Amino acid sequence: MMSLRVPLSTSVRATRTAHTLRPLLPSSRAQYATAPSEQHPQRPQQKPQPEVETFDKTARPGLYYPRPQRERDLPPLQSKWPAILALGVVGVSAWAVFMVFVTNQEKLSSSIMQQIMNTIRESPELREVLGEAIRPEPVWWMNGDPWISGAVHIPGGNIDLSFRVKGHKGAGTLYFTSIRREKGQPFEILRFKVIADDGTEVNINPTRPS
Repeated sequence: MMSLRVPLSTSVRATRTAHTLRPLLPSSRAQYATAPSEQHPQRPQQKPQPEVETFDKTARPGLYYPRPQRERDLPPLQSKWPAILALGVVGVSAWAVFMVFVTNQEKLSSSIMQQIMNTIRESPELREVLGEAIRPEPVWWMNGDPWISGAVHIPGGNIDLSFRVKGHKGAGTLYFTSIRREKGQPFEILRFKVIADDGTEVNINPTRPS
């Protein structure tokens, strides 16, 4: 078996070279120890916790200042009856005016009124006094309609009307009264005339029964 023999001088020289290069080359252990911050960064410092304060007694109440009171007289109570009475009067008046207007319109549009107007337009005696185009005379407070006074009660057998009429010569007041004495009997004319403004009285003879 062959063995390798190294000369003594060669081994001594290699040992001296190693001892000479050792201080010049930094060891891996030294490099690892010089960089601790790269492996373990520093932790942020924690803020100090606030001190806990405990209360063992109730809070002291604040100062109380009483509100100054002034003696004031109460306002007198106002009665509501005058206002209620006024509203009642206005309401009743408006209702009464409305009923008067409606009743007058019913009389004006009744069949009795149409028969009366047809009769007086055909009367030659009345045309001589009032002239042609005889018609009911309108009034301003009925919004241009004529005012028919009286009552028309056909079921009760009583008709009593009066109203103003006019023609191209003059005007006058017409009166018409008719009654039914018994149920089922025809109406009987008691009054049918026109009194002109100059005092002339014209009795009208109906051409047909009412």
